[in-house]
Amino acid sequence: MNIISWNVNGIRALERKGQFNWLLEKEPGIFCLQETKSRPEQLSKTLTSPPGYHAYFSSHTFKKGYSGTALYTREKPDSVLRGIGIEEFDAEGRIIMAVFNSLLVINVYFPNGGGGPERLDYKLRFYDAFLNYCTLQREKGFEIILMGDVNTAHEEVDLARPKANEKNTGFLPEERAWVDELVRSGFTDAFRSKHPTRVDSYTYWDQKTFARDRNVGWRIDYFFITPRILSALVDVTHHTDITGSDHCPIEVVLKDIF
Repeated sequence: MNIISWNVNGIRALERKGQFNWLLEKEPGIFCLQETKSRPEQLSKTLTSPPGYHAYFSSHTFKKGYSGTALYTREKPDSVLRGIGIEEFDAEGRIIMAVFNSLLVINVYFPNGGGGPERLDYKLRFYDAFLNYCTLQREKGFEIILMGDVNTAHEEVDLARPKANEKNTGFLPEERAWVDELVRSGFTDAFRSKHPTRVDSYTYWDQKTFARDRNVGWRIDYFFITPRILSALVDVTHHTDITGSDHCPIEVVLKDIF
């Protein structure tokens, strides 16, 4: 089966640009969107009820047009969860999860840490609380597919200009250290497991500077997977030719896991 993750930078804008159709044409078993910037009542029937899919949404509770996540799946999940039970992190609609037997599929739009020290602190506390949650779920016996916009480039190879960004959020030592911790806890970066030495492969480009035209990008969108899922991993693709957002879709192909 294939699973697609995409920070769409506005799901309604994606539909207007015709790129939501690309997702439906790919026919993934699951696709997850971040930064939807909407609530379900604002969406067309195409977005809320695409043929063949069960659709679920998590939205910011008080700020319209900001954050938000969506999860679409052909297989109806046993349950759908929104958030990790901590109000300050759940209020922004950044986490939506689906349970399929002993598999937990998690879609996350992590905070970006910009806007000053308070927001960076929020991001780091979000990171820690989220990892604690994942650890508890694994202790319960869940295998996990974690996907989304992590808003941090892990290693120097994961962005075009590492030296110029050493003091910028998204590549700070403390942000990168959390990704190290995630990996040490038992998660594998799916893309690097299949393409350990690939360079110049990014998922985000700044639109204001037309960075995509020059491929001056960042790899900040990931699939992280636990051991049983890793054993089923076939490949990971960055669809860099697909526009419609400042991020590109990323896709994993897995042997049947249901």
